[in-house]
Amino acid sequence: MAARVMPVFCALLLAAAVAGAQDSRSASGQPTVNINTATSEQLQLLPGVGPALAGRIIAFREANGPFEKVDELAAVQGIGDKSLAKLRPYVATSGATSLSEKVRTPRPKKAATDE
Repeated sequence: MAARVMPVFCALLLAAAVAGAQDSRSASGQPTVNINTATSEQLQLLPGVGPALAGRIIAFREANGPFEKVDELAAVQGIGDKSLAKLRPYVATSGATSLSEKVRTPRPKKAATDE
């Protein structure tokens, strides 16, 4: 009996470890920041997030409890639909923070004007 249970237990343990490791990445495979546990410094790795916005995210989290969905970030002052769209690939509500470098997004080029 024990000889049959041990391989099954090991397989389940390995599957759980792999699933846990994948939690720290988004569905697209991008490294992420867990908005429920991130420090100000970790939040500032996100595109468009500086010290002031990181502070507002943390204050919102402390006042309202953990974020259940990424879309709840829209309730934080300074995060609108456009900002949320830029953040979405890099944030998660569970798992470990795996993002370690500042995300740089290219700025749109200004349209040339004929004057």
